[in-house]
Amino acid sequence: MSKKKGGKRLNKKQIAEMLQTLFQQNPNETFSFKQVFKALKLDTHPTKMLAIDLMEEMAWDDYLSKVSDNSYRLNLKTQVQEGTFIRKANGKNSFQPDDGGTPVFVSERNSLFAMNGDRVKVTYMARREKHIKEAMVVEILSHKRDQAVGKLKVEKDYAFLVTEGNIFVHDIFIPKKKLKGGKTGDKAVVKITQWPSKESKNIVGEVIDVLGKEGDNNVEMHAILAQYGLPYKYPHNVEEAAAKIEPGITPEEIARREDFREVFTCTIDPKDAKDFDDALSIRNIVNSKSSNSKLYEVGVHIADVSHYVKEGSVIDKEAVKRATSVYLVDRTIPMLPERLCNFICSLRPDEEKLCYSVIFVLDEEANVKDYHIAHTVIRSNRRYAYEEVQEILIGKNGDYADELRTLDKLAKCLRERRFKGGAVKFDREELHFDIDETGKPVRAYFKKSNDATQLIEEFMLLANRTVAEHIGKVEKPKAKNAQPKAKKTFVYRIHDQPDPTKLETLREFVVKFGYKMKTAGTKGAISKSLNALMDGCQGKKEQKLIETVALRAMMKAKYSTHNIGHYGLAFEYYTHFTSPIRRFPDTMVHRLLTKYQDGGRSANQEKYEELCEHCSDMEQTAQQAERDSIKYKMVEFMADKIGNEYDAHISGIQSYGIYCEVDENHCEGMVSMHDLDDDYYDFDERNYCLVGRRHHNKYQLGDPVRIKVARANLEKRQLDFVLADK
Repeated sequence: MSKKKGGKRLNKKQIAEMLQTLFQQNPNETFSFKQVFKALKLDTHPTKMLAIDLMEEMAWDDYLSKVSDNSYRLNLKTQVQEGTFIRKANGKNSFQPDDGGTPVFVSERNSLFAMNGDRVKVTYMARREKHIKEAMVVEILSHKRDQAVGKLKVEKDYAFLVTEGNIFVHDIFIPKKKLKGGKTGDKAVVKITQWPSKESKNIVGEVIDVLGKEGDNNVEMHAILAQYGLPYKYPHNVEEAAAKIEPGITPEEIARREDFREVFTCTIDPKDAKDFDDALSIRNIVNSKSSNSKLYEVGVHIADVSHYVKEGSVIDKEAVKRATSVYLVDRTIPMLPERLCNFICSLRPDEEKLCYSVIFVLDEEANVKDYHIAHTVIRSNRRYAYEEVQEILIGKNGDYADELRTLDKLAKCLRERRFKGGAVKFDREELHFDIDETGKPVRAYFKKSNDATQLIEEFMLLANRTVAEHIGKVEKPKAKNAQPKAKKTFVYRIHDQPDPTKLETLREFVVKFGYKMKTAGTKGAISKSLNALMDGCQGKKEQKLIETVALRAMMKAKYSTHNIGHYGLAFEYYTHFTSPIRRFPDTMVHRLLTKYQDGGRSANQEKYEELCEHCSDMEQTAQQAERDSIKYKMVEFMADKIGNEYDAHISGIQSYGIYCEVDENHCEGMVSMHDLDDDYYDFDERNYCLVGRRHHNKYQLGDPVRIKVARANLEKRQLDFVLADK
């Protein structure tokens, strides 16, 4: 039998596959020809010669490294990489390299049972003619998470957890004694105690929490949070620590601070907000240099969370772990205990509050004439909702109308100057729901930014930028031989330039609509060209389509101690200082700022870079959970509208179907490729469209369509549409 296997019957393709497997499974070993022949049982002259030729070819392809005239090893530089495993229910798994390169296909047999999000090490398989690039997982470096959410299925002698979205290869086996009272149909959180291996493909777990019956609003929201490893309840010991914090402000503490209690100060927030972490104050000041022009002192006052939350405390450790508040459709999962975020730190009206403030002296064109950063005490005169301020700004009478209109005038100057300086205009609308007392959505609508929201936005941007410049901008020494000051470790909010390849794709795409765009030149020239494009397509049929494609070219903003500037805002220095109640990076910034103002030495960069990476990861995770809660409410909102027809437009295109957004309520569903049965459609990825082979019908992003609601699957958070008969 071995004769046949190693002898004449082996062809080039078979030997190539055997060589690949040998080198991939032994990535650190060098093989001589003799060792290869022995390992593969090649015992005829033709098969040995063929193997030598193939190894030569693999070396030309950089798949193997030639160690000597008669020995080879796997080329680790190009063939072994670390990154993230992405598991798909349809079997189209992939590997995302750490360097941000293109994802690579991983077949199930080469997955080593890796789970979605796991960090893995892979080797690349030699690409066979006309075959896609493939990778093989050779080691699981770490599991993304050790818990899962799903539905329990309890049998006589055993139980399983059936996970949502099939993120595991097999259901999770649960011993009966580890069920914690869970019954069939209950949603539960399970901790994995045994991972799959070559010996056993089973995943074994134990129930750590039974959430309750499927379909209950609280159960579903908790399931979304647990699915992403986010907390859905507050630890008792942290709540207890918060309960012991003394809310009163001593006269000694007030004496250490700048006193703004007599200056007009207000908060402007969404109408349902409870955690007010920023306030604005304004007063006229005398311009000693000119009697004709006015000067304003504008204070951006931020809740002084770090006064109450001490580094290393039990509350601080929980805040670090969470890193951000999570905003689901019907609830907020706060970063800090409720006593702190909604009461002690919240800048509630008519209450004395401790703040960390940036106080600006601005002229009538909002040019910064002077600024200083100080710990302060304030007393807010008024709590406004955005809607109320908007009414005042468009002419309605209201409390402190003059002050609000002055702030608005200054904010408009700041905004205009920011866009002139190269900031990119992306005013994205956000989907919101009105919810009844049971959590059921009764109305879906888009929230657009207006003068009131932009007023707050501009002053927060100004404060964030100023704080970042205050620490990051090191002046060159005036004396010739003087040593420049060393830069201090700081937390920056950074945003890299757009991907050049995606920008070029955007340019080629918008040409079809008659728009021009620059993809080369200075940062400012490219962003001005992008803004001209955004302005040019305003109100046109293709507006959403172009905005979507442009957004895809943009990088994600993140936190880092290594400053590269913020491309989208066109700021050389930017940070997050203005929301310490709901974002941990802002708390880090407050602490570093205080340390440096007190003359402290530069903080440990490695420690803060690790924290930055953690905060960036948690921000992404929170956003995914938020999106899932929107999807759930969208499906719930449409569940009683099966069979209804609506005008819609195509909001996304994939090889498996078209996504359509209903014009009336902005809910999005998918028309599957199977339901486009009038032709066979090809996916044109570059032009974001599907094209019929026979009749050449085209479905393109932005096209109007008439849809019928076919199915609303709450479990999968999936809306299915079909095209309505014309």
